[in-house]
Amino acid sequence: MTRPLLGVLFLGALIVASFWILRPFLAPAIWAAMIVVATWPAMLWLQASLWRRRSLAVAAMTVILMLVFVVPLVLAVGTIVSNADEIGERLKSFSAFRMPPAPEWLADLPFIGPMLVQAWQQAAAAGVEGLAARLLPYAGSLTKWFVAEAGQFGFLFVQFLLTLILSALMYARGEVAASAVQRFALRLAGERGEHAVQLAGQAIRSVALGVVLTAVVQSTLGAIGLAITGVPFAALLAAVMLLLCIAQIGPSPVLVPAVIWLYWSGETAWGTLLLVISVVVVTMDNVLRPILIRRGADLPLLLIFAGVIGGLLGFGLVGIFVGPVVLAIAYTLLKAWIEERAPEA
Repeated sequence: MTRPLLGVLFLGALIVASFWILRPFLAPAIWAAMIVVATWPAMLWLQASLWRRRSLAVAAMTVILMLVFVVPLVLAVGTIVSNADEIGERLKSFSAFRMPPAPEWLADLPFIGPMLVQAWQQAAAAGVEGLAARLLPYAGSLTKWFVAEAGQFGFLFVQFLLTLILSALMYARGEVAASAVQRFALRLAGERGEHAVQLAGQAIRSVALGVVLTAVVQSTLGAIGLAITGVPFAALLAAVMLLLCIAQIGPSPVLVPAVIWLYWSGETAWGTLLLVISVVVVTMDNVLRPILIRRGADLPLLLIFAGVIGGLLGFGLVGIFVGPVVLAIAYTLLKAWIEERAPEA
């Protein structure tokens, strides 16, 4: 018993020590793996288009990833900087803002009309001062949170660079890495383990198609609606919508206040147009996302949604991809074990 026990303890300690040493690189490595697996067909298409040169395809994909990550941040910061004076003026004028009377059509809404009118009247009576008094207790904690997040900007920038570097390396040696993972899974669990690796790649592409592409389409259409109707800071709001859609919150926290602001400003026609666009954008994920997810992997839709939401709550943003992969592998292995027949005597 002594020799096997000491061998297991030594291997366990070696694995724990290795993960502890590589802990700063785990999050960038996971992100890089998810990005490379999801965009591998696009990289192969670029390689075929660029004279079958892998180096050119890797360089092009790295530049595309930089644009995808950097451009929204640059647009948001540029919008804030270029409109700093206007933001200050709007904040000053907001203190003198008075809500208009509730529109007549609001009271005619079934079930919720009287409650909305009462809430409108209470907000109009309280004014901006009453709203500020209610929000004042949360100002201190919000400020502390913002300072803490701003202090981690340098760390996030380093993580972003590591993700880009690891993604480029995985693009360059993707077949070797995939073969190593498949051999390890085959050695660990036979053909079932190799199938689990293939299923993990399908689940990652499924989430990338269903969640990320739907978020891009929703935020793009929402940004077009904001720009057409004249809502200020449309670029900044589009970046916020993209993050909210990826986090499975949806574009409603951005579009609903924009519609209300247009009605309050007296722009009834533009407010109605943005309301119609908002209804289409908000309900789009109920149709587009299931179709795209089913194209990526033949898995139960409820399993993918549970993985996305649970992974997001448990592991943060990277859990959007990790959660569905773990549940998909566990579901497939459990299903194969249940359906497996005992060998006949």
